[in-house]
Amino acid sequence: MNQLRHVSFRRAPVFGSDVRNVFEQLFGNEIAAPVTATQSAWAPHVDIREEDGRFLILADVPGVNLADIEIEMEKNVLSIKGERKAFASETEGKFSRVERATGAFKRSFTLPESANAEGITASGAHGVLEIAIPKKAQSAPRRIEINAAG
Repeated sequence: MNQLRHVSFRRAPVFGSDVRNVFEQLFGNEIAAPVTATQSAWAPHVDIREEDGRFLILADVPGVNLADIEIEMEKNVLSIKGERKAFASETEGKFSRVERATGAFKRSFTLPESANAEGITASGAHGVLEIAIPKKAQSAPRRIEINAAG
């Protein structure tokens, strides 16, 4: 005769949101997984601010040569592309921890209709890229007079 047994599963405690955190909790910080292409995908963090006469995008790009960053504007979409290269090759030493992501990135932003694409400027210092997007001059509402006939 078949006997059915009730089996219950209990979820194991997790020390973080990913497996790497669990290993660090169990083994300490000595274990570092090698960085692969999927782990190295990154994108700079940005702040976007609207001011009276412009929009301002501030992007964190430490370790990226500003001359290698491409900024393009097409159909009201601003794109920022670049690459952060590795600082040292693995042949120069054994890393016990690798957290800085490297590789190519691309960020795109749809600009509002009030943005003046022709006047966009970019500058950078101390690992921060600043993109200033001026606003178009707004036309004031015009009152239209009605000509009364007769």
